[in-house]
Amino acid sequence: MAQTRQIGARLEAALSMPVSVLEVVSHGDVDPRELSRIGGAGVFVSALRTALRERSADVAVHSFKDLPTAPEADLVIAAVPAREDPADVLVSRDSVPWGELPSGARVGTGSPRRAAQLRALRPDVEVVPVRGNVDTRIGKVRSGEFDAVVLARAGLARLGRLVEIAHTFTESELVPAPAQGALAVECRAADAELTRLLREALDAADVRACVAAERAVLVRLEAGCSAPVGAVASLHGDRLKLTAVVGEGLRHSDFGDPTDPRELGERVADELLRRGAGALTAARDQNDPGRIRTGHSMETD
Repeated sequence: MAQTRQIGARLEAALSMPVSVLEVVSHGDVDPRELSRIGGAGVFVSALRTALRERSADVAVHSFKDLPTAPEADLVIAAVPAREDPADVLVSRDSVPWGELPSGARVGTGSPRRAAQLRALRPDVEVVPVRGNVDTRIGKVRSGEFDAVVLARAGLARLGRLVEIAHTFTESELVPAPAQGALAVECRAADAELTRLLREALDAADVRACVAAERAVLVRLEAGCSAPVGAVASLHGDRLKLTAVVGEGLRHSDFGDPTDPRELGERVADELLRRGAGALTAARDQNDPGRIRTGHSMETD
């Protein structure tokens, strides 16, 4: 809701027309189970897309990492706005930083990607599954149930809660989820004029390129909602750098042409597959939070 209101305010200013916000509750919002157990692609976006198709909404604002990678013929990503910092962060009791958490500390995350990388960084901490919104997760720290939780910095930034961060993970520590920190502004493909207006008002071409490279890794790996896959891209002059990781330490970086970001993503994924990533992207036991299932929905913040 916070990110949707922010986009709505930008649209009102850019288009000089009133924008109203419609609250839509998704299956992923209300199902308390771990993401690997909910199943199905797009558990956080299907209800929003239904609102578009039924014309109760004209525009949907998604966390881009929640979107299935398969395109929808009747819908279009009209704009990819400027991106928040995609980093993962730690919120801990008494603001204890990551390196000073005691051995055996309970660290909560709903993401198999984060869990795998956290275990590689600190095998001595206990990584515990957790679901819920930011308040729920941080509440488990304040109550003493967990020593810390790992969240997306972008979510805390949009809620004005950056002061609660005890540690920001570097890319060398935790590679973010593909498209983490980015938003996708979607509308009906038939609404050509609205599509044009949204793109002119909101779209950031560099962010669109970065996200395309990151999501191309997912497509090539055939990885989905429970996949321990991270990917993050950034522009360096006229070159696009992409780093991707699978599991606890299978990592590869490369550079490519920002005008062809999918080629870079596929090339990085191919190298990971050559080095054994395919064994991690086959259907595995749902009960193991480090295993994955095929599909194309992404972890939540």
